[in-house]
Amino acid sequence: MTHPALQTRFTQRFQLTTPIALAPMALATGGALAAACAQAGALALVGGGYGDLAWTQREHALATDLLKNDAASHARLGCGFITWKLDENAAALDWVLTQKPCAIMLSFGDPRPYAQRVKAAGAQLICQVQRLDQVPQAIEAGASVIVAQGGEAGGHGANALEGRSTFTLVPEIADHLAAHAPNTLLLAAGGVADGRGLAAAMMLGADGVLIGSRLWATQESLAATGAKTQATQTHGDGTARSEVFDILRRKNWPVPYDFRAIRNDLHRQLESKLADLKTHPDAARADYDAGVQAGDFTRAHATVGECVGLIADIPTAREMMERITEQAQRLLA
Repeated sequence: MTHPALQTRFTQRFQLTTPIALAPMALATGGALAAACAQAGALALVGGGYGDLAWTQREHALATDLLKNDAASHARLGCGFITWKLDENAAALDWVLTQKPCAIMLSFGDPRPYAQRVKAAGAQLICQVQRLDQVPQAIEAGASVIVAQGGEAGGHGANALEGRSTFTLVPEIADHLAAHAPNTLLLAAGGVADGRGLAAAMMLGADGVLIGSRLWATQESLAATGAKTQATQTHGDGTARSEVFDILRRKNWPVPYDFRAIRNDLHRQLESKLADLKTHPDAARADYDAGVQAGDFTRAHATVGECVGLIADIPTAREMMERITEQAQRLLA
């Protein structure tokens, strides 16, 4: 049962018991995390990420298997993709659509070329935006839900020139949707890590929240144990948004997107030398690769947002969801 204070259009549309969606974090939101969040009453989006077909098939199949005797939870299972990678190869999306997901989330690119096939498969389309001027395109695509992602978020988002703060972006998009697309739901993303964030998002006009970093730091997440441990020891001043880790990881992200992670020793060495890093990346990439191999997070990256200062432990996903939900209930009651 959804607590009355947390009953929203989002919980009603997706038959949830809490107005939370699990962010489809590439290589972190696997089947076990998605299944746990679905069982906890949230919308669970497997991290299809860069569109790796084998990875997506394996993790989606794991979630399906874990939920096979729980029809209500299975009905909360969806998947998310990086849109500009689908432009190169959409095989993973096409496969997922054969599995009857409840929702497909598209981020970082034009969702319109994929909207019809998502709709034809019976899935709801969720579109993530970082700016108000991206909203009309998402509405045109027929988005059932728009996610307003602030620059506080971990991982990929809009760069400092183009990005917005969650606190101002959410109410502005809420007002825009009320005037232009009143049936389109709104989720807040970026910096939401506890019940205070969920309650605040609802006060700002959101129907719920999309949570990444705080669920990244759970037992079921596929993130490296060393990265999660580093996050519990880092406060909110300790992240940075830049192109550094995309260059080191050979990820050719388009403008205006870059990447927030913990600002570790290797990042600090390279952040003022971006032009040189782009021209001569080999030595830095070798250093980074060695760090990944060794599990050394002074060199390897830990993908987490500004809410890292609110991450003090690594609980199960169910326990985390219950904590967030109960705290928000108390605040909103």
